[in-house]
Amino acid sequence: MPPEFRFAPFGDPRSRRENETARRTARCVESSYPAAAGPVSAAALRQCARLVEGDRNRVFSQSEFDFRQAGPTGRTMAQTNHQYGSDTMPNSILRILPALCAAAAPGAAAAAQPQPWQTGFQTAATPLMERIASFHDLLLVIITLISVFVLALLAYVIFRFNEKANPNPSRVTHNTTLEVLWTVIPAVILVVIAVPSFKLLYYSDVVPKADMTIKATGNQWYWTYQYPDHGGFEFDSNIIPDEELKKGQPRLLAVDNRIVVPVDAVVRLQVTASDVLHAWAMPSFGVKIDAVPGRLNETWFGPVAKEGVYYGQCSELCGAKHGFMPIAVEVVSKTGFERWVAKARREFAGTPLNLARWQPTGGSRP
Repeated sequence: MPPEFRFAPFGDPRSRRENETARRTARCVESSYPAAAGPVSAAALRQCARLVEGDRNRVFSQSEFDFRQAGPTGRTMAQTNHQYGSDTMPNSILRILPALCAAAAPGAAAAAQPQPWQTGFQTAATPLMERIASFHDLLLVIITLISVFVLALLAYVIFRFNEKANPNPSRVTHNTTLEVLWTVIPAVILVVIAVPSFKLLYYSDVVPKADMTIKATGNQWYWTYQYPDHGGFEFDSNIIPDEELKKGQPRLLAVDNRIVVPVDAVVRLQVTASDVLHAWAMPSFGVKIDAVPGRLNETWFGPVAKEGVYYGQCSELCGAKHGFMPIAVEVVSKTGFERWVAKARREFAGTPLNLARWQPTGGSRP
């Protein structure tokens, strides 16, 4: 068996990544070489294996997926790509239609992302982020008043008690009233800050009744998402390289497969990692949670009132390509979400595979 086609069989305790590669390779074979055409040659298996496995940490270009010679069906890999569910192709027209419609809708968020010269938060898209922004505004007022008071006090001391204005300084060492005030006032300020802080912390930590669950797994350097409430299908989400960006796709933020959620839905998010520490962060949702290998952390977001695409990034130093692990969440209508789920089940989960056809001519099954 050629080394480029050694994959873990289904049920094998080896990595999910190997099983996923094997599944997609089998779909590639079944799509390009129908059973009526006879046994699949070793060369065909190697070709599919190289195209699917390859370097999974980057996105392949269209030309790399295009066979120079079509299979027996006359279809090229570019034509069969969407059928066997590869996560390495650029977004199809059908896949970006929901985002285009969301951008055209009145009041919709075309793309919640950082803007040039931006100094504040991104526009809040969830009630949690609205509370975070409100708490930030309260703290800004408090620290501004404290800073102005301290600056005024320093200026008063400098000009009132310098050597020229006060040649004979007082030798008083204690003042009971002053000491009580500078103890009580800071304590009151801390209480004013603590009460809304604890409320916000509790609100963000306790997961409300959720409409759906998504599991996010951090890998070096891409994300894997699973929808356990919708058939358990899963897919990888990779950054789109600069040379393959289309008009309107933000650099370092656009991905080939977005998370898709319905509008006005509360989403439970379970986060873990397969290798090193990562962090799933979505600024406009007010969410940031660590992805730890061997541990399942949980948070939530929503309901998001506006349809559109929202962007985030991995926020934990995770290696050489830490800055190339973007997150994209597409919020669509409930009807649009149902259509996407039906399509995703076919694209990412598919139908049972005919494993007998994995056997190359004159060889043994992998």
